[in-house]
Amino acid sequence: MAVIVVTDSSARLDPDLMQRWGIRQVPLHVLVDGLDLLDQVDEVPYDVHDKPHATTAGATPADLSEVYRQALADSGGDGVVAVHLSAALSSTFSSAVGAAREFGSAVRVVNSRSAAAGVGFVALAAARAAADGGNLDAVESAARAAVPRGHAFIVVHRLDNLRRSGRIGTAASWLGTALSLKPLLCLDVDGRLVLSQRIRTVSKAHAALVDAVAEVVGDHPATLAVHHVDNHDGAAEIGAALTTRLPQVNSMSVTDMGPVLSVHVGGGAVGVCVTLDD
Repeated sequence: MAVIVVTDSSARLDPDLMQRWGIRQVPLHVLVDGLDLLDQVDEVPYDVHDKPHATTAGATPADLSEVYRQALADSGGDGVVAVHLSAALSSTFSSAVGAAREFGSAVRVVNSRSAAAGVGFVALAAARAAADGGNLDAVESAARAAVPRGHAFIVVHRLDNLRRSGRIGTAASWLGTALSLKPLLCLDVDGRLVLSQRIRTVSKAHAALVDAVAEVVGDHPATLAVHHVDNHDGAAEIGAALTTRLPQVNSMSVTDMGPVLSVHVGGGAVGVCVTLDD
């Protein structure tokens, strides 16, 4: 058997990719119109980000324990490495730590300190180590080594969702007075969403996003994921600009951000997740 990697639905991993690498997934919760919907299990309205009372909830200890238990059994006792959404953005990580106690040292929980594909990149690094025959310690180490190689940036077009979400840390002070800002935000080394630049126009904000990604990538080979909230054209333009600017990029995907994150960043948002490849 082999160590099994578990992540959550914030990772935006393609189902075929999860099947290829044997990754298990725990759905997060989207709360809208009086319903508790499971991300990537139930049908969540595509425009959920426009619903003023929509919110999200992390995976519960019971959700996590069920998936961990099955994964551990399927691993033949080799163990489980669980990679989850940044602890600074969701209760999922703390719930995961609690759920893992039931299994002793057989389930290791890793804080990705990231979101969206940034979570997925860490999970994939762990899954590759497992596929190479790594034991539990080696797979956990591969996941933890991938965390500092990741970076994430996002341009937000509307501030209403950010005001409601409460997930923006040190930048919160300017939200109440900002008028037409299109802020460039990033995840810091602790996985907190913080202000990088205040920008007035969409075009300049998107250019700043490309510059920020280019700066962290430098001359390194890298893998990128461009995410958007109902803004495929904007995401495609940013993807094209990054392809031109960074010819050494190994691969890049352009996908929607998913309901769990879109509820908090609002329509029009475009983000880029980066992992620096070995």
